[in-house]
Amino acid sequence: MRVATWNINSIRTRQQIVIDWLQQHRVDVLCLQETKVQDREFPRSPFADLGYNTYISGQKSYNGVAIFSLQPLSEISCGFSPIVGDEAKDFDEQKRVISGVINNIRIVNLYVPNGSAIASEKYEYKLNWLKILQKYLQTLQIQEQEICVCGDFNIALEDKDIYTSKGREQHIMSSPVEREALKQILELGFQDAFRKFTLDEGHYSWWDYRAAGFNRNRGWRIDHHYLTPKLYQQATKSWIDVEPRKLTKPSDHAPAIVEF
Repeated sequence: MRVATWNINSIRTRQQIVIDWLQQHRVDVLCLQETKVQDREFPRSPFADLGYNTYISGQKSYNGVAIFSLQPLSEISCGFSPIVGDEAKDFDEQKRVISGVINNIRIVNLYVPNGSAIASEKYEYKLNWLKILQKYLQTLQIQEQEICVCGDFNIALEDKDIYTSKGREQHIMSSPVEREALKQILELGFQDAFRKFTLDEGHYSWWDYRAAGFNRNRGWRIDHHYLTPKLYQQATKSWIDVEPRKLTKPSDHAPAIVEF
């Protein structure tokens, strides 16, 4: 089984790019972030024509997550609050979480807040969001399912996940506080699928549109698959497909894939 994650930066703008990619790479599950469209306007039919079931949680112009799956998913859940309870309701106003079960694996698709700038209100929101995520995943683990948590985490966990470590302590997505928040989540028992197979630096999933970021390979690896122990052992391959980033008007992210 192959599970891909991809921040597509508007599904309507890049619909054909996704269609073409799925025709070339018929993954079993594709998790999308930043779909930027309300549910009623989501372009379902082109993906249904490819054989995919679509599960979506979107909003106008911002955020939005979706899961495409060749097999129907069960136990669909949108947001934190159905799992965590009322304390998470305020965090569900932004559509950033969707999950479902396939082959006894809970697929959790996340779009973690960017945080804007260190010490800003959005930064504090990001840190609080990550605390709720930790509770959410703890609760899911009680159900004793294997879990694949994937998506745009907006955090580069290690210096080798960034083209340069210069000034990273003061940079959003690599500040010590953000990294520590993610590490605490991973201490629940999750492991990085990509790092099971590739330990060296120079592998990225996001490049800024500005300053010719992609052409200069000034990238960050911020799109991840984190797996529970048994699922981690079953992983046979994990990689980043940079080819879609070379296209005209691409997303600024590339798809990341794991194979079990």
